[in-house]
Amino acid sequence: MAAATSTATEFEYNTNDQDKSEGSIANYLIVRPEKGGMLDLLRYLAWADKGSGERFLESSKEGNMGKEAADHRWIILVSVIVRKIISLFGKPMEYTGFVVDFFLNFLFQNGGIMGLFPNFLQGKVVIPQRDTETFISSIGHLDGRIDLYRAGTLLEQIYHSGSAEQIITEEKWNRAHMDLCIMASKLAYENAKVVQSVVAHHWKMHFVDFYNCWNDFQKEMSTQVFILCDKPKDANLILISFRGTEPFDADDWETDFDYSWYEIPKMGKVHMGFLEALGLGTRDDTTTFQYHLQMNNSNLNHDYEGSGSLSSNIDSEMEQNEWDLSSDSDRATAVGNKKFLPEIMKTAYYAVRKKLKSLLLEHKNAKFIVTGHSLGGALAILFPSVLVQHQQMGVMKRLLGVYTFGQPRIGNLQLAKFMEAHLEYPIPKYFRVVYSDDLVPRLPYDDKTFLYKHFGVCLYYNSLYIERKVDEEPDPNFFGLRNITSAYLNAIWELIRSSIIGYTHGPEYKESWFMMLARITGLALPGIAAHCPTNYVNSVRLGKERAVQMSSF
Repeated sequence: MAAATSTATEFEYNTNDQDKSEGSIANYLIVRPEKGGMLDLLRYLAWADKGSGERFLESSKEGNMGKEAADHRWIILVSVIVRKIISLFGKPMEYTGFVVDFFLNFLFQNGGIMGLFPNFLQGKVVIPQRDTETFISSIGHLDGRIDLYRAGTLLEQIYHSGSAEQIITEEKWNRAHMDLCIMASKLAYENAKVVQSVVAHHWKMHFVDFYNCWNDFQKEMSTQVFILCDKPKDANLILISFRGTEPFDADDWETDFDYSWYEIPKMGKVHMGFLEALGLGTRDDTTTFQYHLQMNNSNLNHDYEGSGSLSSNIDSEMEQNEWDLSSDSDRATAVGNKKFLPEIMKTAYYAVRKKLKSLLLEHKNAKFIVTGHSLGGALAILFPSVLVQHQQMGVMKRLLGVYTFGQPRIGNLQLAKFMEAHLEYPIPKYFRVVYSDDLVPRLPYDDKTFLYKHFGVCLYYNSLYIERKVDEEPDPNFFGLRNITSAYLNAIWELIRSSIIGYTHGPEYKESWFMMLARITGLALPGIAAHCPTNYVNSVRLGKERAVQMSSF
């Protein structure tokens, strides 16, 4: 298993006047809930005091902080208040998650309540061991399904695919295709051994690697992603799946509610927390973002791929369909006077990009899909966005699609326009699936003056699993009185549906007691319960039939 072991603190920066003149001036805004006190929050909330609001902000343009504090007051307040609350309960959430995971696996591995008592009498009680093939995450216990829907249809289509330009409109293929993505997104919550077992033994595909990488927002190894191919030789499909927001991980939820952004010249403003999760900089030193994302860093963008491993230079048109390879095993690279150590390349973006390039070189006919649920969905669409920024056009020509489920917003309207040319033409390649009142796709908050905007094709499913193809999900901001009332009514219906769906649609849709408990929790927090992957699996499998244009292998 590949694992990243280095942090962004290993960078050494020596910035001189030449660097400053050649690079564009960074533009960013950071919301720091820890910088202001409760009195500042009260003044900002009750009297709209800009000075108090500015205490929670850090900006590249100090003169603009007052304007930001005034124009986006409610958005900043929501971000600060929610993140303060989450931070306050961070440790209790962590301990609760530890206990819940252990308890669920303890029951599961001992055959439930009915099996636990006989095991106890016989002295055969099984004690769960983390990071083993039998230890399942809370997400896995919410929805225990692991097999693919119409797997035979999927594999047959992959193995007998036509030309790269062929457009698939057959409904059975659309459902099987999307099902692979949501199941891979759900599987990404598991440990490496579980992922490998499911991919190899249940899906009959080839497990490539699992990465546990450094996340500079959370200051820990928490960005998880795995890669698979449809077969070990002459593969047609490569799939990359990022892990999403874990239910009891306070840092994950803080990332979703963060309003901080970094502006990339010509590309647009991008959510800073998501950039940090991919290993593309740290807010502790904002020059790191400029270093990773600046266009003129040709060595970083086109050649260097990490310590002791493959380094590839893909020609922009892929005319020869091959790479020029070189070894970097004994060197660190210097760009100007900014020296970095090769170990830092073992963050999610660079680790995945390096492996993807080598797989595309090995499998000449393969195309790749990127997918993820929740936070994983944000990373899934941000990954190809940075590939474009780094001018990796040879890689992008092999992109089959990006499929996200319950994904938060990642940037502004400029970013949307920047990516449309690469994801919308000649046919759509980016599909964003949203279920009913799911809160996370409505984050960070958006209104007429706010900067975060969704883009791509939105496939919206209501609580009856009826699909609509829209530009934006209904009730995009969730917090209005009418929207909240509708969400609570839906939560009541979803609890009723949970108890009967196994009878109305078959035993494979019967929901576990743990999922029903989540539905009950949804009566208080409907937007959170609607975010569960169960809703997305059901939407894909039970959604109203409608052909969606998708590219083929």
